[in-house]
Amino acid sequence: MYISSRAPQVALRCVQAFCTLIILALVGNMIHEATHGNPSVVNYQIFVGAFSSLSLIFLIASVKFEGLRDAKLAVVILDWLNTLFFFAGGVSLATKLGVHSCSNQAYLKHNHVTNGAGNMTKRCHEAQAATAFLWFGFVAYLASAVLSSFEARGASVNRTPMSRIER
Repeated sequence: MYISSRAPQVALRCVQAFCTLIILALVGNMIHEATHGNPSVVNYQIFVGAFSSLSLIFLIASVKFEGLRDAKLAVVILDWLNTLFFFAGGVSLATKLGVHSCSNQAYLKHNHVTNGAGNMTKRCHEAQAATAFLWFGFVAYLASAVLSSFEARGASVNRTPMSRIER
């Protein structure tokens, strides 16, 4: 089963790495351009990106190198943790942003995420884009977590070889 699940895992790891890179870039820029500090929801997003990037070092290596393929439990745990963190990040940032236009000045001035930078419109667009990539990353990690869970479960089942059954 591992050979058949390798290609989807590689593709999912690439999507996860891309989403993580975009989230780190967008949220990192939001933090860099802040003039009055950042709300905790923005700081949490940088944690999500950092945790994901550190996790991906091991997760990508586990797909590529034979010796790490036996660490299926660690892969499952990291996949589910990242799924949880991306979900929490997507929900929290979307909730704090609300659904408003970034050209609405009243919204920008009264929103805790967007209010705190010189260019509030740019910060609003970055936060909305980060929210979208958090959800893309969530879907990718969820799919990967399901695949790795099935793979780990299948590897732990004591199966009888077909040659013994036929006798």
